[in-house]
Amino acid sequence: MPRNKQDLNRADERVDELLSECQSPEAILGESSLLKQLTKRLVERALAGELNHHLKENSDSSDIRDSRNGHSSKTVQSEHGELELAIPRDRQSTFEPVLVPKHQRRLSGLDEKILALYARGMSTR
Repeated sequence: MPRNKQDLNRADERVDELLSECQSPEAILGESSLLKQLTKRLVERALAGELNHHLKENSDSSDIRDSRNGHSSKTVQSEHGELELAIPRDRQSTFEPVLVPKHQRRLSGLDEKILALYARGMSTR
């Protein structure tokens, strides 16, 4: 998240740069659109942050060593159409994603879920 006005200006410049490459509304809102790609990347980064938090939390409180174990693919419905997500896994299978819970096929309330994760103390730093 932007911390100051300079970071906010850089973020705005990046968004403007991405939008300048879009030649039509379809490129922004269509089937393989910029908005869909950004949503996919955002969800995957948040899931990776969740796994980082899970692994760190478990390493501090447990004698059992857990580590990453690749990704599994999952197709979910969102406001922007179907998204093919790479869901991170852990070796002990104890990771339960909050953003996209197991067996859930609909991605709803994305903004509220991200705010809840930050309220619980998870960040991507």
